[in-house]
Formats: sequence, structure tokens, C-alpha cells
Amino acid sequence: MHQPGERWQYHIASDLLGVLVARVTGQSFESFLSERVFGPLGMTDTGFHVPAEDIDRLPTLYAPDPQTGEFLVWDEAKGGRWSSPPTFTGGGGGLVSTADDYLAYFRMLLNGGDGILSRPAVELMTTPRLTTEQNTARTAMARDNVHISFGQGQHGGWGFGMAVRTYRGDYAPVGQFGWDGGSGTSTYADPQHGLVGVLLTQVGASNSASAHAFHDFWTTIYQAIDA
Repeated sequence: MHQPGERWQYHIASDLLGVLVARVTGQSFESFLSERVFGPLGMTDTGFHVPAEDIDRLPTLYAPDPQTGEFLVWDEAKGGRWSSPPTFTGGGGGLVSTADDYLAYFRMLLNGGDGILSRPAVELMTTPRLTTEQNTARTAMARDNVHISFGQGQHGGWGFGMAVRTYRGDYAPVGQFGWDGGSGTSTYADPQHGLVGVLLTQVGASNSASAHAFHDFWTTIYQAIDA
């Protein structure tokens, strides 16, 4: 779509990196992640699909009707997207996980890598990387997409694979990093307070209700901090 470094493009780069990892290492992207990340961190419930014996643990994913707000089934657990291995293990959004596993991953980042990544690598990932011109596209997406257009969507910056807050527009301090997901997820780490929050709603962001839920979740967390 664009020459490298010319423009910020959501999602695509992570899919491409997953392919590159597989080619460089000579193993599948899933095997690489299991060996290098999930195994060492004890993320036993994270993968690109849910095994049949665990499918009852996966809730149905809903998406409200944008006009009426009526809850509609977006993806059933049994027979749905996550019930069998995908044809392509996409690095941009192909994993299914649990709150405990996701917490372990973000704690690793908050702790400077914990031997999974080097501290300098984590610092690079969580430092704003975009030029003023590149950030224009990121800002437009945060402003124009309903599911991230409230509160957490307005971060100001982007590191390597996640949003990084560059100004204090609400309770969250500068340096907070993470992202909101279209299926109703919101996870961020806050180095200043040593805090990680994980919200998994299973309600797709087809209207502004999910975004308001994210905002209320983080507002409640930060209002509970005394120091």
C-alpha cells in the first residue's frame, strides 16, 4: 500500500512480521510463539484456536446492532472461528486467550522483558515511534472508528505494535501502553503505577457501548489509586 516508513498502516505489519518469523526460524509462527513466549510465561490457554475439550470455556461473542443496540451473535464458540486451526496464523489478531494469560504477557512487558525480551527491546516497543506525518493516519483512525473514539482511543502515539500515551487527557498517565480490541477487549500497562488492567467483554465494538465500557473500567481503576 505504501513504501516502508512512508505511512502508518494498522494491523498489516504484524501479519507480515508473523510470516517473516516463520521463514527466518524455519518453524510455524504458532510453534515459535509457544516455544519462545507462551511456554516460558505459563500461558497455557493461548493459541490460534481452542481445542475441542476446552471449547465450553469459550463464551459466545456478541455484537450489538448499530441502530437498535440489540445483541446479535457474532461468533459461536462451537463451530465458530476459534474452534479449529486457522489456515493462516496471523500475527495481527489471530490469537485467543484468557485474562490470566494476557495478564502474564503484559506483566512481562511491565517488568522489562523478564528474559523473554531484552529491556531495551521493550523500551523500543513502548516508545512513540511515528513521525508527525505518520501519526496523522493513526489519529484519524482513533477519531473516526466508533470502538476506539472515546477515552482510550485518544493516546497520541504508537510504538512497535501498540498504542503509547503521549499526553494526559484523562486519568491515565503519559507512558501507559496497550490497546483496545474490536471484540470488546481493553488491556494496558502503566509503568508509573506498576499496574496492568485486563478487560474482556465478548461484546463486539459495533456501536459506542463497548468504548464507554472501556472508559468506565479505566476511570474506576485510576480513581481507586490513592498514591
